[in-house]
Amino acid sequence: MRNVFMFLFIVAGATWIVSCGAIARQARVYPPVEVPEGYELAWSDEFNVDGPPDSSAWRHEVGFSRNEELQWYQPDNATCRNGVLVITGRQEEKPNPGYQPGSESWKRNRERAYYTSSCIKTVGKKEFLYGRFEIRAKIPTASGSWPAIWTLGNAMPWPSNGEIDIMEYYLIKSVPHILANVAWGSDAPSRARWDTVTVPFSGFTAKDPAWADKFHVWRMDWDEEAIRLYLDDELLNETLLKDVRNGAIGHHANPFHQPHYILLNLAIGRNGGEPDLAAFPLSYEVDYVRVFKKKGNL
Repeated sequence: MRNVFMFLFIVAGATWIVSCGAIARQARVYPPVEVPEGYELAWSDEFNVDGPPDSSAWRHEVGFSRNEELQWYQPDNATCRNGVLVITGRQEEKPNPGYQPGSESWKRNRERAYYTSSCIKTVGKKEFLYGRFEIRAKIPTASGSWPAIWTLGNAMPWPSNGEIDIMEYYLIKSVPHILANVAWGSDAPSRARWDTVTVPFSGFTAKDPAWADKFHVWRMDWDEEAIRLYLDDELLNETLLKDVRNGAIGHHANPFHQPHYILLNLAIGRNGGEPDLAAFPLSYEVDYVRVFKKKGNL
């Protein structure tokens, strides 16, 4: 009987420890959102709930998407843990269910993908017209990496819907760069007009050799007059909206006077360069996405 009581005591103690651990995880405390002066918080995702990204805010892209990139997008490569969204680029084979031998489409003439990753977007769920956007992230910089934070307009085909690249990282003539871009439509189908700023990555690592190992804050200030893109409070690009008009395909409209949705993705290959297999898995970490509106404009 004594052994039975001892066994029950041990089981109860173990259960109490596990329960306390679960409570501690649930009770994890995060700092409050810092709201810039003159603004109000419109929406944020702090990624503080472990598991898949919040389905009320984010949709997943699936399959081959754009630019003849190497990766197959799938939900499995995006997860939230310890207050951070982690998008993982993996070297793994994935059969292409839409494979058609001899097809002229790059999305169909590949029998399989050899890399996987994720792209999540707020299209149809969270869309915004003007405001301050802040995204704190740590990006992968190994060869093959093409991480991005960007927005697209919710009306008209690309590029007449308007594209804002708050952050891109990729190779230009084999040299790594950070990019801050704004694009809109021309008179030719699928041909954009660009206001582009490219900054050699060496300019950041010269100041801080450990730059790539740290989180940084990308910011967009967007109003009726301009789009301004910042990295760690340094202005990279300014686009005056009075200078922006689509071509005839986009009805000569300004696509930056319409709501946009947010995309977070890690592409592999293409502009990212030849993948460095020794660097896999790649990890793109996003601490938060925050959208603020000027007071009175909510």
